[in-house]
Amino acid sequence: MFTKKYNRLLLTIAALYAAHSQSYSQDKNIPKDLYVASTIPDSLKEDANVVIRYEARETIVKEPGKQITKEHSIVTILNEKGDDDATFMLPYNKKYDSYSGIEISIYNAAGLLIKKYHKSDMYDGSAADDETMVTDQRFLAIRHAIAAYPATIEIQYEENESSFISLNSWYVQDKMEQAVQNEYCKISVNPTIGFRYQNSNTNLKPVKSSADGLDTYTWTAKNLKAIKKQEHIVSWTIIPKINFAVNTFNCYGYPGDFTSWQSFGNWIKSLNDDVSSLSPERIAQIKQMTDTIKTDKEKARFLYNYMQKSMRYVGIQLGIGGFKPFPATFVDQKKYGDCKALSNYMRALLKAVNIPSNYAIIRAGYNAEPASEAFPNNSFNHAILCVPFKNDTTWLECTSSTTPFGKLGPFTENRNALLITDEGGKLVNTPRSNPQDNQLNGQVHLVLDADGGAKAHINILSSGEYRSMFVDVLPNYKADEQKEYLLKNLNIKQPSVFTFKPADDTKGFKEVNIDMEYDKFCDIATGDKQFYRPLAFILWDVTLPAEEKRKTNYYFKAPVAKTCITTIDLPAGFEVETLPTDQSLKFTYGSYEVKYQYDATKNQVISTAKFNLTNQVIPAAKYTEMQVYMDAVAKAQNKKLVIRRKA
Repeated sequence: MFTKKYNRLLLTIAALYAAHSQSYSQDKNIPKDLYVASTIPDSLKEDANVVIRYEARETIVKEPGKQITKEHSIVTILNEKGDDDATFMLPYNKKYDSYSGIEISIYNAAGLLIKKYHKSDMYDGSAADDETMVTDQRFLAIRHAIAAYPATIEIQYEENESSFISLNSWYVQDKMEQAVQNEYCKISVNPTIGFRYQNSNTNLKPVKSSADGLDTYTWTAKNLKAIKKQEHIVSWTIIPKINFAVNTFNCYGYPGDFTSWQSFGNWIKSLNDDVSSLSPERIAQIKQMTDTIKTDKEKARFLYNYMQKSMRYVGIQLGIGGFKPFPATFVDQKKYGDCKALSNYMRALLKAVNIPSNYAIIRAGYNAEPASEAFPNNSFNHAILCVPFKNDTTWLECTSSTTPFGKLGPFTENRNALLITDEGGKLVNTPRSNPQDNQLNGQVHLVLDADGGAKAHINILSSGEYRSMFVDVLPNYKADEQKEYLLKNLNIKQPSVFTFKPADDTKGFKEVNIDMEYDKFCDIATGDKQFYRPLAFILWDVTLPAEEKRKTNYYFKAPVAKTCITTIDLPAGFEVETLPTDQSLKFTYGSYEVKYQYDATKNQVISTAKFNLTNQVIPAAKYTEMQVYMDAVAKAQNKKLVIRRKA
């Protein structure tokens, strides 16, 4: 399917009312049986929620920055799991992009036309969201409420763009559980522009021809079975697509060259050159602020913390402002900016004290697809900063007001960024995180009473992704929402009294304290015995289905290290009857260990549990080993401590 690149959109759809008409499509060149659901081959229904019956996409590029695309598709939705294909959304820039000839036709299972929509029926909204306050980006959207399955949707439109850097990719299948019956993609390009393409997860090859001064490439795909859905895969590793690019582009009136990463970096540099300095007076103030700090790294740390406290994120994406940062002087005065502006501002602060740094653009997102060294193409959506100190390279996430100095996190780690240097662009790798970067360390004291109730105090120190939970997520919730969030994410039993107390946040570790009371904490009470889970909270709750032939890698968000030491004070007059046995479990990319100790003198049970996941990407060949290991970890965490009244 043809999928355009666009930011997250807020969508409000007006109610749609059905009207009935008994007729077939007016396009006589398309076989009528493509509108009839019963003619879908059985082989294409297997594992499919949607079948692309027909799609023809044609793009014409005669000069840099200008393209015309015609789209005609017929999609049959087999069941409610395919309902996303009943939502039609077209992103556009109100100054450089327009649509015409939009026609959406809805057919029943027999291929009879029951409803038509046009551009005038669509919602036209701003693409501004919680992160972008002002933008030229907009979208047209409509949703059809399907009354009966299967249903077929036919879409036709033409798009005229007069500004772009990269051509849109062609997603042969744009999601799992989607089959393809007939697809065609044709691109006609002026050869002086320099057209390139790159296959991803497909071996499709084009047929090339030339006429009227244009080179034409045509791809055909037929009878592609649906990709069966699997747990925790990353779509770019399995979805077949073809990336398209041109060597010469024009974006909002700014011409550029994308022959190489170096040349594109030079274009970015040209946008930044006149916005990366502060006034002489402000430079003098910055120097005075840091003149007692001895090392460059500590100066950088001070200025980074200063920026975090002084500036806030505001997204304003107008025209070339989607690529060109606000001037550093503007950010300094107004105290806000987006990722580009804040990274550029941080660069200006460092420049003021003679610390060199490099603006960098990157594809952000958990396990996001990295840029290809061999195929220069613009897939970036975020800006960060790189500071090449003498003995190490430090990366700064300038958008966040809470991320520690020198940390990126899984959103931008372990992939390549385009470093903007004096010589142009250069692809470099960002750091790879390890378990110690994402720690959750718990200390728990439980005091049991004779009736099976308990009082609990939990102290947690967290870093990385777990710290983010406490400093970025929880502050946005109300007190009762914080409680439910923590109980769910820490796998804590529902208490009768709950008090959450944030504490220090130093050196990349956030401390929090939780106090709880339970009317009944024991799992089972029978006679003179009580049964307890000896761990206050479960360290790991992921279990996996068995898969005989896993074909794709399994992705976690990040490697992690979790510990929990639980001290349980037994009630007076009780003793341990059964203490769970120690366990040590391992697989290639992780380990789980738990030890139990009974101190009869203090009448205490102490359990120490440790869980480590050393890599977030688990090769497909190791899936079965991991599945068995995760099951064993789940069973180990459910062992019971049994206490009894003394005779």
